[in-house]
Amino acid sequence: MSDQPLEKSGPQQPEPQPQPQPEPESDAQPESDAQPESEAQPEPGSEPDREERSGSEPSTEAGPPRPTSAAQADDTAAAVAAGTGSALPAATGSPEAARKVGTPGTPGGAPGGPGDPWQYGAGPPRPGNGAPDGPAARLRPPAPPLIPSAVLWSVLATAVLSAVLLGDGLGLNLLIVAAPAALAAFFAARSAGRRLRPWTATWAVGGLALLAVPALRDAGWPTFLAVASAFALGSLTLHGSRTWPGVLVGSVGLFDSLVPGVIWGVRGIRARADGSRARWGAALRTAIVALVLLMVFGTLFASADAAFADLLGSLLPDAPVGEAPWRILLFALGLAGALAAAYAAAAPVRWDGITVRPGRPRGRVEWALPLIVLDLLFAAFIALQLVVLLGGYEKVRAETGLDHAEYARQGFWQLLWATLLTLLVIALALRRAPRGGSRDRTLVRAVLGTLCVLTLVVVASALRRMDLYVDEYGLTRLRISVAAMELWLGVVLVLILAAGVFGARFLPRAVAVSAAAGVLAFGLLSPDALVAEQNVRRFETREPAGIDLDYLKDLSADAVPALDRLPEPQRSCALRVIQREVLDSGTPWYATSLGEARAREILEKRPVRGDGRTCYTLGRDGTRGGYEPHGEGDDDGYDPY
Repeated sequence: MSDQPLEKSGPQQPEPQPQPQPEPESDAQPESDAQPESEAQPEPGSEPDREERSGSEPSTEAGPPRPTSAAQADDTAAAVAAGTGSALPAATGSPEAARKVGTPGTPGGAPGGPGDPWQYGAGPPRPGNGAPDGPAARLRPPAPPLIPSAVLWSVLATAVLSAVLLGDGLGLNLLIVAAPAALAAFFAARSAGRRLRPWTATWAVGGLALLAVPALRDAGWPTFLAVASAFALGSLTLHGSRTWPGVLVGSVGLFDSLVPGVIWGVRGIRARADGSRARWGAALRTAIVALVLLMVFGTLFASADAAFADLLGSLLPDAPVGEAPWRILLFALGLAGALAAAYAAAAPVRWDGITVRPGRPRGRVEWALPLIVLDLLFAAFIALQLVVLLGGYEKVRAETGLDHAEYARQGFWQLLWATLLTLLVIALALRRAPRGGSRDRTLVRAVLGTLCVLTLVVVASALRRMDLYVDEYGLTRLRISVAAMELWLGVVLVLILAAGVFGARFLPRAVAVSAAAGVLAFGLLSPDALVAEQNVRRFETREPAGIDLDYLKDLSADAVPALDRLPEPQRSCALRVIQREVLDSGTPWYATSLGEARAREILEKRPVRGDGRTCYTLGRDGTRGGYEPHGEGDDDGYDPY
């Protein structure tokens, strides 16, 4: 009798499964997958979890597994990407259909469902499309849930504002555009269960503060530095990196989310449009009716009252038809950027997973002896610098034939490179440092700490040399930039010293914060205004030294308040080019900086005088950028430094 069921088994009449328990739902695990409570459960999405789900589970079907159709596979992948994969089996109405569709990572869904939950939008497994190996498996997070409606509206607002406001220049419009983009990232992070941490808030506040620089200053080069730094801090806000590789790569990691973010947004719109076409149609009709009403009555009121027309003209951007391609490009960039920020907030790449193997430690004598020799060389150089800085220039002039300014200019760049190379030496020495115990740690701190302190004295010497040179020949953009760079390198050395005492856990983030703070301070102090102020004050106190009007006339509108104090005709010669750019620019309010607005106010009250012919003889009666002409034909030696 036991052989009779085997003779009757076949495709026409399958053998009933002798299971006393009812078949589990599609979102429940089979009984064979259950583990005792004492065993450790693998984390969802981890490597053991994927291997266990893909290879060790028995099949839940009565016979050999039957592959599902391509349509079912596509539906399953779309449902998983939308976060509603568990709803599809329930809609089929039968346990057999539930087994065919399955859930992500279960054996029922393996033939037709997504093959890898860590790969966004993964379809059915194909040859060469298996689970990722290597570093990518540790860096890539699971796909985020269905994009929330609040994120979609914030992204749309960012794209519209980008197309409307960013085409006329940079100013307050950057902050206006950044506001909905930040909201999109916030809503996406909240939907994914992420919390606001202190370092995340630090990066976010710093990025928004940097975007205030274009609203306050007119100079283009501090604005570029501020916008680039704001982008880096925004990327760190979304990824939350803390190690050296994480901070360095995470500052540009937002580019990695551009394509996945757009795909995420498109799939979210499709998922919502399938079940709410009537609602979308009503919203579109409402928007069209409101727009028509605003255009009709706004045109009537503008034609009836000139003051109202001027108000509308100042509030609404001027977008000619010829700028349509440029506006469309700005719309696309704003849309993609906001989607990338929201996607990175919901599913940030774990850039901290990038690891760098430590170097092989060296012996104490082999490691310490070259560094001790370098410390002695630094000490000898610093001893000479102290003699010079304390008034030994007469001896230096007698031996070298250089005056104060020439001596200062000759050594600044060398000292700057010495500071940079010292930081590189410290980084390499830490990789090869002995790590045997407390004595090795004490040796490393003593040798490298001494080197950092001596390098700080070198930084002070370089800054003193620059001060002497600026006092002799005036301040320029390049001089103030390299001086600011040298000052920041000194701050980095102080942070390295603090890390040697208190630990290096926060050193990567502290260095990034110091760089952002330096860029912010550099922009808020207005370098062009400082250059103009120093040269005007130098001209007022030492008028025979002259003033380089050919250089000052190319500064931005930030320099107008200082240049306005010059006597005539120097004032008109210095402000003629700036006045033409400021008064004839016609930029709207949202693209006008505070520096440009102040310059326009000053130049409207006191415009320049003369026709400019007198300016050809000014600016060459003294020194020009550190170069003194020696003859009539010697005019090509202008030193931009």
